[in-house]
Amino acid sequence: MCGIWALFGGSEDLCPLCTESFLTIRHRGPDAWRFEADAREPFAIFGFRRLAIVDGLHGMQPMRLHLYPRTNLICNGEIYNYKRLQTQHKFPYETKCDVEAITHLYHNFGFQKTVKNLDGVFAFCLVDGEKKKVCVARDPYGVRPLFEYWDEERGVLGISSEGKGLIKLKQNGNGSSTLRQFPPGHYAQWSILDDGKVKLDFIERYTSPGMPPNFLPFVPEAELDGKSIEEKTARLLEAACEKRLMSDRRIGCLLSGGLDSSLIAALVVKLAKKHNLPYKIQTFAIGMGDSPDLIAARSVADHLGTEHHEVQFDENDVKEALDNVIYHLETFDITTIRASLPMYLLSKYIKEKTNTTVVFSGEGADELAQGYIYFRDAPSENIAHEESLRLLSDIYLYDGLRADRTTSAFSLELRVPFLDIQFTNHYLSLDPKLRQPQNGIEKHLLRSSFANSGLLPDTILWRHKEAFSDGVASIKKSLFTVIGEVIAERSIEENVVYPGLQPTTAESKYYRYVFEKSYPGQHVFTPYYWMPKWVAGVTDPSARFIKHYKEN
Repeated sequence: MCGIWALFGGSEDLCPLCTESFLTIRHRGPDAWRFEADAREPFAIFGFRRLAIVDGLHGMQPMRLHLYPRTNLICNGEIYNYKRLQTQHKFPYETKCDVEAITHLYHNFGFQKTVKNLDGVFAFCLVDGEKKKVCVARDPYGVRPLFEYWDEERGVLGISSEGKGLIKLKQNGNGSSTLRQFPPGHYAQWSILDDGKVKLDFIERYTSPGMPPNFLPFVPEAELDGKSIEEKTARLLEAACEKRLMSDRRIGCLLSGGLDSSLIAALVVKLAKKHNLPYKIQTFAIGMGDSPDLIAARSVADHLGTEHHEVQFDENDVKEALDNVIYHLETFDITTIRASLPMYLLSKYIKEKTNTTVVFSGEGADELAQGYIYFRDAPSENIAHEESLRLLSDIYLYDGLRADRTTSAFSLELRVPFLDIQFTNHYLSLDPKLRQPQNGIEKHLLRSSFANSGLLPDTILWRHKEAFSDGVASIKKSLFTVIGEVIAERSIEENVVYPGLQPTTAESKYYRYVFEKSYPGQHVFTPYYWMPKWVAGVTDPSARFIKHYKEN
């Protein structure tokens, strides 16, 4: 996890805004930074905030190789197949930094084949000084964030890991300029003109959820031949965890005690022993009072033998954190903000109290494996499949956004094995009927794939779904009730008409008010409120309002 920033086609009067804007993403990389102009390109500025995970000595960016001195690369990402690419294509690597593979792929095979051959998570900007091209791309599920400021009329392009890094430029631009998230699974190219301005050549999709990967898979197809669906599922999820062990920093796991985070933690502990990691895996849980998550996470940690940390939070913590959470998230979505509060507080604890820097988590499982409780009411298996695809396509706006921003706020790197390209392709290729809830149990296929593994106690493996913002709360008092009490003590201007979505509750009005203070007019950051589908009469995203939750 790092922070990248770039500007092309600007002018000298923008320089003060550039430095001010770059500073807003400093939390993404505390280990080193660089902010420079390339004298060979008219007004091309690069900024990089580094969190050193791999090759601490040679991983500084912009990366320029002796073999390709006119190419600048800034990338926030991890390329898990960089060693296989070197072996496969005989690339003469100059560093041990995984993102170097991007430059070699680009010069040997072109831009499109580059993005299609990367097994990893990434957001990058590559500038080819010889061809006068700016190349920008983002990983298939948007695990790594990327924002684009584009002023077509003036020929100005801005790139940043977070929207806050470009909001000042947007406010300084003309009315036709745009600031948005660069879409996952896309790549775009701009031409650098003689005066330094840029012109868009194209922006295209190179992949979508479920599309087979072009790269050589981590687990060869021959190894999977003859295995059952459950055996393949278990093997590929373990492989997704194994490739993500790539780190020179200490690894830990976020642990809610639910199926997703518990499976990932169990696999990481198993693999840590296999690879002889020189430390015990730390697990981290958070909750209020008698939170169901704290109790379940404690059981999992005892079973796995981890160094377990429990964090308690209360109403005062919510009061202190709420506005900061909205600032970091860059959204006013209700369920995203609720779920982000405990994750933000847990990340703060990890940063301040431990030496763990890389954290594994279970994001993506609910979208991929139909884990949300409302999937029990899907009209058909095919409609449920389409809903999975929609959720995965938009995960970067909601759960993916939460996962990145709450951890990066405290300079942690998050790893999400459930969004592994080979694993998601396998899971989405299965018969939709197999992926539906069975006998009232969501993610039945995923659970049964590990039923005889001994990784988890049955009480955890078959534990019913609990939304994170619900599970961390006390049984007696929900988190949204606590938030409501905090908001009731604060006064805001009422009856404001905002562009885009209109807030209708005291909670949503407060979120929008705080959002607009930092990101005025940027309602495009939140295209719709996340809500469960197929559930009549429910107006709140909390799972506690769904009938199946009460039945559980």
